[in-house]
Amino acid sequence: MTAADVITALALPPESRVDQRVPKKLLVEHGAPTAADKRQINDGIEELLWVAALKPATVGVPEYRDAVREVLEIAVLSLALRPEAKAARLVELIHRAIPYPVFLVFQQSNNIGLSLASKRLAQNEAGRMVLDEAPVSCSLEASTPSADWLPGLSLASQPRANLLALYDGWIACLEALLAAKITGKIVLNADPALQKTRRHALAEHVRLQDVTVALRAQAAKEKQVARRVDLNLEIQRFEAQLGRIREDL
Repeated sequence: MTAADVITALALPPESRVDQRVPKKLLVEHGAPTAADKRQINDGIEELLWVAALKPATVGVPEYRDAVREVLEIAVLSLALRPEAKAARLVELIHRAIPYPVFLVFQQSNNIGLSLASKRLAQNEAGRMVLDEAPVSCSLEASTPSADWLPGLSLASQPRANLLALYDGWIACLEALLAAKITGKIVLNADPALQKTRRHALAEHVRLQDVTVALRAQAAKEKQVARRVDLNLEIQRFEAQLGRIREDL
């Protein structure tokens, strides 16, 4: 699978295509709060391509506005990273720098990933968009059922009530793939309540996994037998919670 395969799966109308290179200078000026971030952009990005601009005139989906969010356009971007780049940080910087919700396809060596991030209007600066929460990102390894999932990304398969609904549809697709990495099966569900449950379950699964890994490391170093037994019991308790959470994925 390549970044081009993912873009093709979106089945975007020709009139939405932009296919222009985004200068790194723009990212440095608008999305690099620290000197280290500026270096990351200059040293870690091989190329950033603006693939398409999805707006009412190009995809026939109405814009969205309310007191919290404003989605006038969705930017589809393709990012090529150098092998030594810190992918997670650069992906976040791009989401912060672009003033629209971004559908980001990124490639580092042979690894392909996707990232989306919900945005809202800034409370202290009129017209400025900020991240509402951490980006939802996922790699597309051959070991995951991503090949079966890819056709579900098509524009025609997403909600079309407005651009916010469209973008949230893609976020739900990505969360379905994240869940499939845990359960081994793809479940695409348009029910908002079930999507919310899955989103919470994914966050809890990550948190509990981190706790379990830390406890295992602690147990491996523990010399007192009684304390090691207690730690192993804690691990078992967290593993049981992980099992229950998987039922919500």
